[in-house]
Amino acid sequence: PGQLSCSSANNVCTTSDCVTAAARLLQNMDKSINPCDNFYQYACGGWLERHVIPETSSRHSVFDILRDKLEIVLKGVLETAREQDRDAIKKAKVLYGSCINESLIEQRDSQPLLKLIDSIGGWPVASEDWNATAGWKIFSLTLSVSYTNWHPCSVPLRTHAFTQGSWSYICTQTMQNYLTWQLIIDRVNSLSRRFKDARARYRKALYGTTVEDAWWRDCVRYVQSSMENAVGALYVSETFAGESKRMVSDLIGKIQKAFVETLEELSWMDASSKEKAREKAMAIKEHIGYPAYILEEKNPKLDQEYANLNFSEENYFENILENLMSEAHKSLKKLREPVDPDQWIIGAAVVNAFYSPNRNQIVFPAGILQPPFFSKHQQQALNFGGIGMVIGHEITHGFDDNGRNFDKDGNMLNWWSNYSAEHFKEQSQCMVQQYGDFVWKLAGGQNVSGISTLGENIADNGGVRQAYKAYLQWVDMEGEELQLPGLDMDHKQLFFLNFAQVWCGAYRPEYASQSIKTDSHSPLEYRVLGSLQNFEAFSEAFQCPKGSLMNPEQKCRVW
Repeated sequence: PGQLSCSSANNVCTTSDCVTAAARLLQNMDKSINPCDNFYQYACGGWLERHVIPETSSRHSVFDILRDKLEIVLKGVLETAREQDRDAIKKAKVLYGSCINESLIEQRDSQPLLKLIDSIGGWPVASEDWNATAGWKIFSLTLSVSYTNWHPCSVPLRTHAFTQGSWSYICTQTMQNYLTWQLIIDRVNSLSRRFKDARARYRKALYGTTVEDAWWRDCVRYVQSSMENAVGALYVSETFAGESKRMVSDLIGKIQKAFVETLEELSWMDASSKEKAREKAMAIKEHIGYPAYILEEKNPKLDQEYANLNFSEENYFENILENLMSEAHKSLKKLREPVDPDQWIIGAAVVNAFYSPNRNQIVFPAGILQPPFFSKHQQQALNFGGIGMVIGHEITHGFDDNGRNFDKDGNMLNWWSNYSAEHFKEQSQCMVQQYGDFVWKLAGGQNVSGISTLGENIADNGGVRQAYKAYLQWVDMEGEELQLPGLDMDHKQLFFLNFAQVWCGAYRPEYASQSIKTDSHSPLEYRVLGSLQNFEAFSEAFQCPKGSLMNPEQKCRVW
Protein backbone atom coordinates (compact mmCIF):
# COMPACT_ATOMS: atom_id res chain seq x y z
CA PRO A 1 0.00 0.00 0.00
CA GLY A 2 1.14 3.52 -0.72
CA GLN A 3 -0.11 6.58 1.10
CA LEU A 4 -2.11 6.14 4.26
CA SER A 5 -5.73 7.24 4.05
CA CYS A 6 -6.43 10.83 4.82
CA SER A 7 -9.50 12.83 5.65
CA SER A 8 -7.93 16.18 4.92
CA ALA A 9 -7.10 17.71 1.57
CA ASN A 10 -3.98 19.57 2.67
CA ASN A 11 -1.44 16.75 2.50
CA VAL A 12 -1.69 15.85 6.20
CA CYS A 13 -2.65 12.38 7.41
CA THR A 14 -5.30 12.53 10.14
CA THR A 15 -6.04 8.86 10.79
CA SER A 16 -5.84 7.79 14.44
CA ASP A 17 -2.60 5.87 13.69
CA CYS A 18 -0.99 9.01 12.25
CA VAL A 19 -2.16 11.13 15.19
CA THR A 20 -0.77 8.58 17.68
CA ALA A 21 2.61 8.43 15.89
CA ALA A 22 2.79 12.23 15.66
CA ALA A 23 2.03 12.58 19.38
CA ARG A 24 4.84 10.16 20.29
CA LEU A 25 7.36 11.91 18.03
CA LEU A 26 6.38 15.37 19.31
CA GLN A 27 6.49 14.39 22.98
CA ASN A 28 9.98 12.96 22.60
CA MET A 29 11.41 16.03 20.81
CA ASP A 30 12.84 19.28 22.08
CA LYS A 31 12.03 21.77 19.32
CA SER A 32 13.95 24.55 21.06
CA ILE A 33 17.21 22.85 19.98
CA ASN A 34 18.60 23.46 16.50
CA PRO A 35 18.75 20.01 14.81
CA CYS A 36 22.13 20.96 13.27
CA ASP A 37 23.65 21.73 16.69
CA ASN A 38 22.80 18.40 18.31
CA PHE A 39 20.28 16.15 16.59
CA TYR A 40 20.11 13.74 19.52
CA GLN A 41 19.00 16.51 21.91
CA TYR A 42 16.57 17.80 19.28
CA ALA A 43 15.03 14.32 18.78
CA CYS A 44 15.22 13.06 22.38
CA GLY A 45 15.20 16.16 24.61
CA GLY A 46 11.51 15.77 25.47
CA TRP A 47 11.97 12.07 26.22
CA LEU A 48 14.92 12.79 28.52
CA GLU A 49 12.94 15.52 30.28
CA ARG A 50 9.95 13.21 30.92
CA HIS A 51 11.71 10.02 31.97
CA VAL A 52 13.41 9.38 35.30
CA ILE A 53 15.68 6.35 35.61
CA PRO A 54 13.91 3.88 37.97
CA GLU A 55 15.80 3.10 41.20
CA THR A 56 16.02 -0.52 40.02
CA SER A 57 17.77 0.36 36.73
CA SER A 58 21.25 1.38 35.65
CA ARG A 59 19.99 2.62 32.28
CA HIS A 60 16.58 3.70 31.05
CA SER A 61 15.88 3.81 27.33
CA VAL A 62 13.26 3.15 24.65
CA PHE A 63 14.71 -0.38 24.45
CA ASP A 64 14.46 -0.87 28.21
CA ILE A 65 10.84 0.32 28.30
CA LEU A 66 9.91 -2.19 25.57
CA ARG A 67 11.67 -4.93 27.56
CA ASP A 68 9.77 -3.94 30.71
CA LYS A 69 6.46 -4.14 28.83
CA LEU A 70 7.38 -7.50 27.33
CA GLU A 71 8.10 -8.84 30.83
CA ILE A 72 4.61 -7.74 31.94
CA VAL A 73 3.09 -9.71 29.03
CA LEU A 74 5.15 -12.77 30.00
CA LYS A 75 4.13 -12.47 33.66
CA GLY A 76 0.48 -12.61 32.56
CA VAL A 77 0.87 -15.72 30.38
CA LEU A 78 3.13 -17.58 32.84
CA GLU A 79 0.64 -17.07 35.67
CA THR A 80 -2.33 -18.37 33.67
CA ALA A 81 -2.80 -22.12 34.10
CA ARG A 82 -4.53 -23.87 31.18
CA GLU A 83 -5.58 -27.52 31.05
CA GLN A 84 -4.74 -27.84 27.35
CA ASP A 85 -1.12 -26.59 27.70
CA ARG A 86 1.48 -28.84 26.08
CA ASP A 87 4.33 -30.30 28.17
CA ALA A 88 6.92 -27.62 27.38
CA ILE A 89 4.52 -24.84 28.41
CA LYS A 90 3.48 -26.68 31.59
CA LYS A 91 7.14 -27.04 32.58
CA ALA A 92 7.80 -23.32 32.01
CA LYS A 93 4.82 -22.47 34.23
CA VAL A 94 5.97 -24.90 36.97
CA LEU A 95 9.46 -23.37 36.86
CA TYR A 96 7.95 -19.87 37.14
CA GLY A 97 5.66 -21.00 39.97
CA SER A 98 8.60 -22.41 41.93
CA CYS A 99 10.48 -19.12 41.50
CA ILE A 100 7.58 -16.89 42.51
CA ASN A 101 7.01 -18.88 45.74
CA GLU A 102 8.86 -16.31 47.85
CA SER A 103 7.66 -17.57 51.25
CA LEU A 104 9.00 -21.08 50.61
CA ILE A 105 12.32 -19.72 49.28
CA GLU A 106 12.62 -17.56 52.45
CA GLN A 107 11.79 -20.57 54.61
CA ARG A 108 14.45 -22.77 52.97
CA ASP A 109 16.97 -19.90 53.21
CA SER A 110 20.55 -21.18 52.70
CA GLN A 111 19.82 -24.92 53.00
CA PRO A 112 19.81 -25.73 49.24
CA LEU A 113 23.08 -23.83 48.74
CA LEU A 114 24.85 -25.52 51.67
CA LYS A 115 23.77 -28.89 50.29
CA LEU A 116 25.17 -27.98 46.87
CA ILE A 117 28.50 -26.76 48.30
CA ASP A 118 28.79 -30.01 50.21
CA SER A 119 28.13 -32.09 47.08
CA ILE A 120 30.94 -30.40 45.11
CA GLY A 121 33.53 -30.86 47.82
CA GLY A 122 33.03 -27.83 50.01
CA TRP A 123 34.31 -24.28 49.89
CA PRO A 124 37.81 -24.04 51.42
CA VAL A 125 37.48 -20.34 52.22
CA ALA A 126 34.41 -21.12 54.35
CA SER A 127 35.38 -24.41 55.97
CA GLU A 128 38.24 -26.01 57.90
CA ASP A 129 37.61 -29.52 56.58
CA TRP A 130 37.90 -29.73 52.78
CA ASN A 131 37.67 -32.59 50.26
CA ALA A 132 40.04 -31.83 47.34
CA THR A 133 38.92 -34.51 44.85
CA ALA A 134 35.20 -33.73 44.81
CA GLY A 135 36.01 -30.17 43.75
CA TRP A 136 36.92 -31.30 40.24
CA LYS A 137 33.31 -32.32 39.60
CA ILE A 138 32.24 -28.72 39.36
CA PHE A 139 35.41 -27.69 37.52
CA SER A 140 34.87 -30.20 34.72
CA LEU A 141 31.31 -28.92 34.29
CA THR A 142 32.41 -25.25 34.24
CA LEU A 143 35.24 -25.98 31.81
CA SER A 144 33.03 -27.95 29.42
CA VAL A 145 30.54 -25.08 29.24
CA SER A 146 33.37 -22.54 28.75
CA TYR A 147 34.76 -24.57 25.85
CA THR A 148 31.38 -24.87 24.20
CA ASN A 149 30.65 -21.15 24.47
CA TRP A 150 34.08 -20.20 23.18
CA HIS A 151 33.93 -17.32 20.70
CA PRO A 152 34.00 -18.62 17.12
CA CYS A 153 36.91 -16.33 16.23
CA SER A 154 39.21 -17.87 18.83
CA VAL A 155 40.31 -20.81 16.71
CA PRO A 156 42.42 -22.85 17.38
CA LEU A 157 41.35 -23.48 20.98
CA ARG A 158 44.18 -22.68 23.35
CA THR A 159 44.39 -24.03 26.88
CA HIS A 160 46.03 -20.89 28.24
CA ALA A 161 42.78 -19.00 27.94
CA PHE A 162 41.67 -20.93 31.01
CA THR A 163 45.02 -21.34 32.78
CA GLN A 164 47.18 -18.36 31.81
CA GLY A 165 50.07 -20.84 31.56
CA SER A 166 50.88 -23.80 33.72
CA TRP A 167 48.30 -25.55 35.90
CA SER A 168 50.95 -26.09 38.59
CA TYR A 169 51.02 -22.38 39.43
CA ILE A 170 47.47 -22.55 40.71
CA CYS A 171 46.97 -24.12 44.10
CA THR A 172 44.03 -26.55 44.04
CA GLN A 173 42.50 -24.82 47.02
CA THR A 174 42.59 -21.43 45.25
CA MET A 175 40.95 -22.95 42.20
CA GLN A 176 38.21 -24.55 44.30
CA ASN A 177 37.61 -21.24 46.09
CA TYR A 178 37.29 -19.41 42.78
CA LEU A 179 35.07 -21.94 41.01
CA THR A 180 32.74 -22.34 43.97
CA TRP A 181 32.49 -18.55 44.29
CA GLN A 182 31.54 -18.32 40.59
CA LEU A 183 28.82 -20.89 41.16
CA ILE A 184 27.53 -19.15 44.30
CA ILE A 185 27.44 -15.60 42.93
CA ASP A 186 25.34 -16.85 40.01
CA ARG A 187 22.92 -18.50 42.43
CA VAL A 188 22.23 -15.45 44.61
CA ASN A 189 19.09 -14.65 42.60
CA SER A 190 17.60 -18.01 43.53
CA LEU A 191 18.09 -17.64 47.28
CA SER A 192 16.28 -15.79 50.05
CA ARG A 193 16.11 -12.01 50.32
CA ARG A 194 19.08 -11.68 52.72
CA PHE A 195 21.42 -12.98 50.02
CA LYS A 196 20.11 -10.41 47.55
CA ASP A 197 20.49 -7.68 50.18
CA ALA A 198 24.11 -8.71 50.75
CA ARG A 199 25.03 -7.79 47.18
CA ALA A 200 23.22 -4.43 47.27
CA ARG A 201 26.40 -2.38 47.86
CA TYR A 202 28.20 -4.28 45.13
CA ARG A 203 25.40 -3.45 42.66
CA LYS A 204 25.26 0.18 43.78
CA ALA A 205 28.97 0.59 43.07
CA LEU A 206 28.78 -1.13 39.70
CA TYR A 207 25.40 -0.03 38.34
CA GLY A 208 24.19 2.80 40.59
CA THR A 209 20.99 0.91 41.42
CA THR A 210 19.62 1.26 44.96
CA VAL A 211 16.57 -1.02 44.83
CA GLU A 212 16.28 -4.66 43.75
CA ASP A 213 13.91 -5.44 40.88
CA ALA A 214 10.49 -6.85 41.73
CA TRP A 215 10.81 -10.56 42.53
CA TRP A 216 8.49 -11.54 39.67
CA ARG A 217 10.71 -9.74 37.12
CA ASP A 218 13.69 -11.86 38.14
CA CYS A 219 11.48 -14.94 37.75
CA VAL A 220 10.24 -13.91 34.30
CA ARG A 221 13.82 -13.22 33.14
CA TYR A 222 15.07 -16.53 34.44
CA VAL A 223 12.34 -18.62 32.81
CA GLN A 224 12.69 -16.60 29.61
CA SER A 225 16.46 -17.17 29.41
CA SER A 226 16.39 -20.86 30.37
CA MET A 227 13.35 -21.94 28.31
CA GLU A 228 13.34 -19.41 25.50
CA ASN A 229 11.39 -21.43 22.94
CA ALA A 230 8.61 -22.40 25.36
CA VAL A 231 8.34 -18.78 26.53
CA GLY A 232 8.59 -17.62 22.91
CA ALA A 233 5.55 -19.75 22.04
CA LEU A 234 3.56 -18.16 24.88
CA TYR A 235 4.59 -14.63 23.86
CA VAL A 236 3.89 -15.07 20.15
CA SER A 237 0.47 -16.64 20.77
CA GLU A 238 -0.41 -13.68 22.98
CA THR A 239 0.82 -10.70 20.95
CA PHE A 240 2.36 -11.32 17.54
CA ALA A 241 0.51 -10.37 14.35
CA GLY A 242 1.21 -12.97 11.65
CA GLU A 243 1.44 -10.58 8.68
CA SER A 244 4.38 -8.75 10.29
CA LYS A 245 6.58 -11.65 9.17
CA ARG A 246 5.85 -11.06 5.48
CA MET A 247 6.24 -7.28 5.76
CA VAL A 248 9.61 -7.53 7.52
CA SER A 249 10.83 -10.11 4.99
CA ASP A 250 9.93 -7.64 2.26
CA LEU A 251 11.89 -4.89 4.06
CA ILE A 252 14.94 -7.17 4.37
CA GLY A 253 14.87 -7.79 0.61
CA LYS A 254 14.76 -4.04 -0.09
CA ILE A 255 17.66 -3.32 2.27
CA GLN A 256 19.79 -6.19 0.94
CA LYS A 257 19.29 -4.68 -2.52
CA ALA A 258 20.30 -1.23 -1.22
CA PHE A 259 23.46 -2.70 0.37
CA VAL A 260 24.49 -4.34 -2.90
CA GLU A 261 23.86 -1.13 -4.84
CA THR A 262 25.92 0.97 -2.40
CA LEU A 263 28.91 -1.29 -3.11
CA GLU A 264 29.15 0.47 -6.49
CA GLU A 265 29.73 3.80 -4.72
CA LEU A 266 32.84 2.55 -2.90
CA SER A 267 36.13 3.58 -4.48
CA TRP A 268 38.25 1.87 -1.81
CA MET A 269 37.17 -1.67 -2.78
CA ASP A 270 38.19 -3.51 -5.94
CA ALA A 271 35.82 -5.37 -8.26
CA SER A 272 36.69 -8.91 -7.13
CA SER A 273 36.09 -8.12 -3.43
CA LYS A 274 32.85 -6.28 -4.30
CA GLU A 275 31.58 -9.36 -6.12
CA LYS A 276 32.36 -11.56 -3.08
CA ALA A 277 30.65 -9.02 -0.79
CA ARG A 278 27.59 -9.02 -3.06
CA GLU A 279 27.43 -12.83 -2.96
CA LYS A 280 27.69 -12.83 0.83
CA ALA A 281 25.00 -10.16 1.27
CA MET A 282 22.57 -12.03 -0.96
CA ALA A 283 23.31 -15.35 0.80
CA ILE A 284 22.33 -14.01 4.25
CA LYS A 285 19.66 -16.22 5.78
CA GLU A 286 16.83 -14.49 7.63
CA HIS A 287 14.87 -15.57 10.68
CA ILE A 288 11.86 -13.39 11.47
CA GLY A 289 9.52 -13.48 14.45
CA TYR A 290 9.78 -17.05 15.72
CA PRO A 291 10.64 -20.61 14.58
CA ALA A 292 7.45 -22.08 13.06
CA TYR A 293 7.58 -25.35 15.03
CA ILE A 294 7.02 -23.67 18.41
CA LEU A 295 3.38 -23.00 17.47
CA GLU A 296 2.72 -26.32 15.70
CA GLU A 297 0.56 -28.36 18.06
CA LYS A 298 1.28 -31.65 16.28
CA ASN A 299 5.05 -31.08 16.05
CA PRO A 300 6.75 -32.79 19.04
CA LYS A 301 10.03 -30.83 18.67
CA LEU A 302 9.23 -28.20 21.33
CA ASP A 303 8.32 -30.80 23.97
CA GLN A 304 11.36 -32.92 23.04
CA GLU A 305 13.63 -29.94 23.74
CA TYR A 306 12.68 -30.07 27.42
CA ALA A 307 11.91 -33.80 27.66
CA ASN A 308 14.58 -34.60 30.26
CA LEU A 309 13.68 -31.70 32.55
CA ASN A 310 11.65 -32.53 35.64
CA PHE A 311 10.75 -29.53 37.74
CA SER A 312 9.15 -29.42 41.16
CA GLU A 313 6.72 -26.71 42.37
CA GLU A 314 8.57 -26.56 45.72
CA ASN A 315 12.26 -26.71 44.79
CA TYR A 316 13.27 -23.65 42.78
CA PHE A 317 16.97 -24.00 43.63
CA GLU A 318 17.08 -27.63 42.51
CA ASN A 319 15.13 -26.73 39.35
CA ILE A 320 17.94 -24.34 38.44
CA LEU A 321 20.55 -27.06 38.92
CA GLU A 322 18.44 -29.32 36.72
CA ASN A 323 18.53 -26.62 34.03
CA LEU A 324 22.29 -26.11 34.37
CA MET A 325 22.98 -29.81 33.94
CA SER A 326 20.65 -30.02 30.97
CA GLU A 327 22.36 -27.02 29.31
CA ALA A 328 25.84 -28.47 29.87
CA HIS A 329 24.67 -31.79 28.46
CA LYS A 330 23.18 -30.08 25.37
CA SER A 331 26.35 -28.06 24.80
CA LEU A 332 28.60 -31.12 24.99
CA LYS A 333 26.26 -33.15 22.77
CA LYS A 334 26.70 -30.56 20.02
CA LEU A 335 30.38 -31.51 19.74
CA ARG A 336 29.37 -34.85 18.20
CA GLU A 337 26.57 -33.59 15.97
CA PRO A 338 26.65 -31.75 12.65
CA VAL A 339 25.77 -28.05 12.91
CA ASP A 340 22.09 -27.34 12.29
CA PRO A 341 22.17 -24.30 9.98
CA ASP A 342 18.47 -23.59 10.55
CA GLN A 343 18.65 -23.47 14.33
CA TRP A 344 17.56 -20.15 15.83
CA ILE A 345 20.30 -18.49 17.88
CA ILE A 346 17.82 -16.64 20.15
CA GLY A 347 14.22 -16.94 21.39
CA ALA A 348 11.21 -14.99 20.08
CA ALA A 349 10.44 -13.00 23.25
CA VAL A 350 13.49 -10.74 22.96
CA VAL A 351 13.70 -7.00 22.21
CA ASN A 352 16.86 -7.12 20.12
CA ALA A 353 18.20 -8.26 16.74
CA PHE A 354 21.22 -10.41 15.89
CA TYR A 355 23.75 -11.39 13.24
CA SER A 356 25.66 -14.66 13.46
CA PRO A 357 28.95 -14.57 11.47
CA ASN A 358 29.48 -18.34 11.43
CA ARG A 359 25.95 -18.94 10.14
CA ASN A 360 25.68 -15.78 7.99
CA GLN A 361 22.25 -15.38 9.52
CA ILE A 362 20.22 -12.38 10.70
CA VAL A 363 17.51 -12.75 13.34
CA PHE A 364 14.66 -10.36 14.15
CA PRO A 365 12.69 -11.86 17.07
CA ALA A 366 9.00 -11.05 17.53
CA GLY A 367 9.90 -8.86 20.53
CA ILE A 368 11.50 -6.10 18.42
CA LEU A 369 8.78 -6.06 15.74
CA GLN A 370 6.67 -3.40 17.47
CA PRO A 371 6.49 0.42 17.60
CA PRO A 372 8.54 2.59 17.47
CA PHE A 373 10.64 0.14 15.41
CA PHE A 374 7.87 -1.32 13.31
CA SER A 375 4.12 -1.36 12.79
CA LYS A 376 1.99 -2.16 9.78
CA HIS A 377 -0.08 0.88 10.79
CA GLN A 378 2.72 3.46 10.92
CA GLN A 379 4.23 5.39 8.03
CA GLN A 380 6.98 3.76 6.03
CA ALA A 381 9.35 6.64 6.90
CA LEU A 382 9.11 5.45 10.51
CA ASN A 383 9.43 1.75 9.63
CA PHE A 384 12.52 2.31 7.47
CA GLY A 385 14.07 4.65 10.07
CA GLY A 386 13.29 2.16 12.86
CA ILE A 387 13.43 -1.56 11.99
CA GLY A 388 14.86 -0.74 8.53
CA MET A 389 17.96 0.77 10.10
CA VAL A 390 18.22 -2.23 12.48
CA ILE A 391 18.05 -4.60 9.47
CA GLY A 392 20.81 -2.62 7.73
CA HIS A 393 22.83 -2.65 10.96
CA GLU A 394 22.63 -6.46 11.25
CA ILE A 395 23.46 -6.98 7.55
CA THR A 396 26.48 -4.68 7.91
CA HIS A 397 27.74 -6.78 10.85
CA GLY A 398 28.56 -9.36 8.18
CA PHE A 399 31.10 -6.86 6.85
CA ASP A 400 32.45 -5.18 10.00
CA ASP A 401 35.94 -5.75 11.46
CA ASN A 402 34.86 -9.19 12.75
CA GLY A 403 32.17 -10.36 10.30
CA ARG A 404 34.37 -9.65 7.27
CA ASN A 405 36.56 -12.63 8.25
CA PHE A 406 33.77 -15.09 7.37
CA ASP A 407 32.56 -16.10 3.91
CA LYS A 408 28.98 -16.45 2.63
CA ASP A 409 28.68 -19.94 4.18
CA GLY A 410 29.92 -18.81 7.59
CA ASN A 411 33.40 -20.31 7.23
CA MET A 412 36.35 -18.34 8.55
CA LEU A 413 38.04 -17.48 5.29
CA ASN A 414 39.87 -14.49 3.86
CA TRP A 415 37.89 -13.52 0.73
CA TRP A 416 39.46 -10.07 0.47
CA SER A 417 42.12 -8.90 -1.99
CA ASN A 418 45.14 -7.29 -0.30
CA TYR A 419 44.13 -3.95 -1.86
CA SER A 420 40.60 -4.02 -0.40
CA ALA A 421 41.74 -5.32 3.01
CA GLU A 422 44.29 -2.50 3.36
CA HIS A 423 41.75 0.13 2.37
CA PHE A 424 39.12 -1.34 4.71
CA LYS A 425 41.56 -0.75 7.58
CA GLU A 426 42.17 2.83 6.44
CA GLN A 427 38.45 3.61 6.19
CA SER A 428 37.87 2.01 9.61
CA GLN A 429 40.66 4.05 11.18
CA CYS A 430 38.72 7.22 10.37
CA MET A 431 35.81 5.95 12.50
CA VAL A 432 38.12 4.81 15.31
CA GLN A 433 39.39 8.39 15.45
CA GLN A 434 35.95 10.03 15.13
CA TYR A 435 34.24 8.04 17.91
CA GLY A 436 37.39 8.09 20.07
CA ASP A 437 37.10 11.89 20.13
CA PHE A 438 33.67 11.77 21.81
CA VAL A 439 34.04 12.73 25.48
CA TRP A 440 31.33 11.32 27.75
CA LYS A 441 30.78 13.72 30.66
CA LEU A 442 28.61 11.20 32.51
CA ALA A 443 31.52 8.73 32.61
CA GLY A 444 33.73 11.32 34.31
CA GLY A 445 34.91 12.84 31.03
CA GLN A 446 36.37 9.60 29.63
CA ASN A 447 36.68 9.20 25.87
CA VAL A 448 34.65 6.56 24.06
CA SER A 449 36.90 3.69 22.90
CA GLY A 450 36.91 3.99 19.12
CA ILE A 451 38.58 0.58 18.84
CA SER A 452 36.29 -1.57 21.00
CA THR A 453 33.13 0.03 19.53
CA LEU A 454 34.32 -0.12 15.91
CA GLY A 455 32.17 -3.08 14.77
CA GLU A 456 28.97 -1.54 16.13
CA ASN A 457 29.82 1.89 14.71
CA ILE A 458 30.46 0.44 11.25
CA ALA A 459 27.08 -1.35 11.51
CA ASP A 460 25.25 1.82 12.65
CA ASN A 461 26.71 3.90 9.83
CA GLY A 462 26.03 1.28 7.16
CA GLY A 463 22.57 0.54 8.55
CA VAL A 464 21.25 4.09 8.39
CA ARG A 465 22.63 4.61 4.86
CA GLN A 466 21.10 1.43 3.48
CA ALA A 467 17.72 1.98 5.15
CA TYR A 468 17.57 5.55 3.79
CA LYS A 469 18.48 4.45 0.28
CA ALA A 470 15.84 1.69 0.41
CA TYR A 471 13.25 4.17 1.72
CA LEU A 472 13.89 6.63 -1.12
CA GLN A 473 13.49 3.76 -3.60
CA TRP A 474 10.17 2.90 -1.93
CA VAL A 475 9.07 6.55 -2.27
CA ASP A 476 10.02 6.51 -5.98
CA MET A 477 7.71 3.53 -6.46
CA GLU A 478 4.82 4.45 -4.15
CA GLY A 479 4.94 8.25 -3.98
CA GLU A 480 5.64 10.63 -1.12
CA GLU A 481 3.84 9.97 2.14
CA LEU A 482 1.51 12.47 3.74
CA GLN A 483 2.81 14.69 6.51
CA LEU A 484 2.03 13.94 10.14
CA PRO A 485 -0.23 16.39 12.04
CA GLY A 486 1.52 19.01 14.16
CA LEU A 487 4.92 18.15 12.71
CA ASP A 488 6.15 20.52 10.06
CA MET A 489 8.49 17.88 8.63
CA ASP A 490 8.79 16.13 5.29
CA HIS A 491 9.15 12.36 4.82
CA LYS A 492 12.97 12.48 4.74
CA GLN A 493 13.16 14.36 8.03
CA LEU A 494 10.69 11.92 9.63
CA PHE A 495 12.96 9.02 8.66
CA PHE A 496 15.87 10.57 10.57
CA LEU A 497 13.68 11.63 13.50
CA ASN A 498 12.41 8.10 14.13
CA PHE A 499 15.91 6.68 13.63
CA ALA A 500 17.18 8.94 16.42
CA GLN A 501 14.22 8.36 18.73
CA VAL A 502 14.61 4.59 18.92
CA TRP A 503 17.94 5.32 20.68
CA CYS A 504 16.65 7.79 23.31
CA GLY A 505 17.95 6.83 26.74
CA ALA A 506 19.70 7.88 29.96
CA TYR A 507 22.41 6.26 32.11
CA ARG A 508 23.43 6.39 35.76
CA PRO A 509 27.00 7.73 36.15
CA GLU A 510 28.20 4.46 37.75
CA TYR A 511 26.91 2.48 34.80
CA ALA A 512 28.31 5.00 32.32
CA SER A 513 31.79 4.57 33.85
CA GLN A 514 31.48 0.80 33.60
CA SER A 515 29.86 0.52 30.16
CA ILE A 516 32.38 2.85 28.48
CA LYS A 517 34.98 0.18 29.31
CA THR A 518 32.90 -2.92 28.58
CA ASP A 519 30.13 -2.18 26.04
CA SER A 520 30.83 -2.89 22.37
CA HIS A 521 28.25 -0.21 21.49
CA SER A 522 28.91 3.52 21.72
CA PRO A 523 26.74 5.43 24.23
CA LEU A 524 23.25 6.01 22.78
CA GLU A 525 23.80 9.71 22.04
CA TYR A 526 27.01 9.07 20.11
CA ARG A 527 25.43 6.24 18.12
CA VAL A 528 23.03 8.85 16.72
CA LEU A 529 25.46 11.77 16.37
CA GLY A 530 28.32 9.71 14.91
CA SER A 531 26.33 8.04 12.15
CA LEU A 532 24.45 11.21 11.13
CA GLN A 533 27.60 13.38 11.11
CA ASN A 534 28.98 11.06 8.43
CA PHE A 535 25.84 11.09 6.28
CA GLU A 536 25.52 13.88 3.68
CA ALA A 537 21.83 13.07 3.12
CA PHE A 538 21.05 13.98 6.73
CA SER A 539 22.62 17.43 6.38
CA GLU A 540 20.71 17.95 3.13
CA ALA A 541 17.40 16.99 4.75
CA PHE A 542 17.89 19.46 7.62
CA GLN A 543 19.96 22.01 5.66
CA CYS A 544 22.84 21.91 8.13
CA PRO A 545 25.61 24.35 7.20
CA LYS A 546 29.11 22.95 6.52
CA GLY A 547 31.16 23.02 9.70
CA SER A 548 28.17 22.75 12.08
CA LEU A 549 28.33 19.97 14.71
CA MET A 550 26.06 17.71 12.63
CA ASN A 551 27.84 18.46 9.31
CA PRO A 552 31.60 18.32 9.92
CA GLU A 553 34.02 18.86 7.01
CA GLN A 554 35.60 15.43 7.45
CA LYS A 555 33.28 12.44 7.12
CA CYS A 556 34.03 8.74 7.59
CA ARG A 557 32.54 5.97 5.50
CA VAL A 558 33.22 2.25 5.37
CA TRP A 559 30.05 0.87 3.69
